[in-house]
Amino acid sequence: MPILPTADIVLTNGRVFRGFSEQVTEAVALWAGQVLAAGSAGDMEPLIGPKTRVIDLAGRLATPGLCDSHMHLLPYGVIMGHVDVRPASAPTLAALLERVRQRAVVTPPGQWIQGRGYDQFELDVRRHPLREELDAAAPDHPVAIVRACGHVTICNSKALELAGINETTPIPQGGSIEQRDGRLTGLLAETGRDRLKAVLPEPTDQELVQAIDDAGRACLSYGITSVMDAGVGMRAGYREVAAYRTAQRLDRLPVRTTQCLLGGPGGIVEQAYADGVVTGVGDSMLRVGPVKIFTDGSAGGRTAAMSEPYVGEPKTTGLMLLHDNEMNELVHDYHAKGYQLAVHAIGDAAIEQTLNAFERALEAMPDPDRRHRIEHAGYARPDQNTRMRRLGVQPVPQPVFIYDFGDLYVSVVGEKRAKPSYPLKTWIDLGFKPAAGSDAPVCDINPFPNFFSMLTRKTSHGTVMDEREVVSIEEAITAFTEFGAYVNKAEHEWGRLVPGMAADVAVFSRDLLTASPEEILHDTRCDLTIRGGDVVFDRHGETGR
Repeated sequence: MPILPTADIVLTNGRVFRGFSEQVTEAVALWAGQVLAAGSAGDMEPLIGPKTRVIDLAGRLATPGLCDSHMHLLPYGVIMGHVDVRPASAPTLAALLERVRQRAVVTPPGQWIQGRGYDQFELDVRRHPLREELDAAAPDHPVAIVRACGHVTICNSKALELAGINETTPIPQGGSIEQRDGRLTGLLAETGRDRLKAVLPEPTDQELVQAIDDAGRACLSYGITSVMDAGVGMRAGYREVAAYRTAQRLDRLPVRTTQCLLGGPGGIVEQAYADGVVTGVGDSMLRVGPVKIFTDGSAGGRTAAMSEPYVGEPKTTGLMLLHDNEMNELVHDYHAKGYQLAVHAIGDAAIEQTLNAFERALEAMPDPDRRHRIEHAGYARPDQNTRMRRLGVQPVPQPVFIYDFGDLYVSVVGEKRAKPSYPLKTWIDLGFKPAAGSDAPVCDINPFPNFFSMLTRKTSHGTVMDEREVVSIEEAITAFTEFGAYVNKAEHEWGRLVPGMAADVAVFSRDLLTASPEEILHDTRCDLTIRGGDVVFDRHGETGR
């Protein structure tokens, strides 16, 4: 047997989940940024030297560092400074408006007030805020409040005026500018927000780097060591690519990041391609991943493109953001340029359009390992699942949507469509590798509601959304680790705790393999995070960090 070097870190006396196909062991040794060995506590003894840091797991579970395969790291960092109007912070319309009012008191007149996270289904009034209500809360400021899904924004009158939006403004393809009784309500959806986005203040380069740093450190506190930023270029255009490079150069990139470049109208792909910024470029900390195309909106906002109408609105089937010929041309172009694709498609009509475009491109330019992705894929039909499998397309869901929005889904599309949505177990059984994500800031980066959703299919209100889609805790951990590595084309670098793989480790406050779903949801924390062999988060200071 080869003589192994002395380990830098040994985690022992607990449970180590190495990967779905690997055995659970008692200990793991790390050296030079990689996994050195795993086995029993006794197996590790020869690897412990005078400089080895020995960490007593004391029965806790260590897993590979978690991967949030679809979140918006940079925007998550930016909105840390926005008004928090999530249901936990603003459960009523009055509370939401009070938060806006409080921010107005400390904000100079004329400056923007932005908020994020409300869900009309969770508000006491069960409706969106109205422009007049925001006018009363902040009469001297332009206000823009974004719904949790990120696809709907409510504006007050000053914001609409600055954006040049009035009752005669043309409604763009794939957008909505809502009116009632001939008057704007303040609700803008999808491309209907383009004029608003053009006048919102852009963060400075320094603020972009700060946002990456802040959001990344928040991820580490949950055991998340790698992410895909699912839309680089959405807030500040191509400057975001440079901001990530700057963050890495300044050692302010806390998590391994795959950059998903914004494509389609208003995207940055043309400039990226001209600069050689294509899929696969980069290193283990920062690399270019797929191109993002939006095809529809959100089910909760009734903008996901469905083949059947929404409940109570027989003329509403959501919004298709692109015509078929536009989608086909975009996919063909990006595929020809060598990019992996990550297409946002939630409704079955949008998924159909996406698969049609994928199939045309793959027939013209076959590539059995391109691993095109459908982000969300929530309402994929069985025939579409079969087609995805044939084309080598991977669904990338957010199981936490069931927990956060499941009851809303039932109300807008009915039980028959809503309850089997985001079918994680079906996808795993079909041979997919459905990598889990949060879509933060749509949902919080906290992984424990995501785990709870996968294990129970229960919503936050206790509704069970098709028990047939429940998965085991081992499958749930795999969806957050190994599958994430696969869809980001990094399965040979990280995602499992086997020799030679990256020493990315999350240590939780209990053994998730034996804990109840309720214990995981309500009473579990990440105690320790290691990335590349370095301790990057230590809740209790147990390593002296």
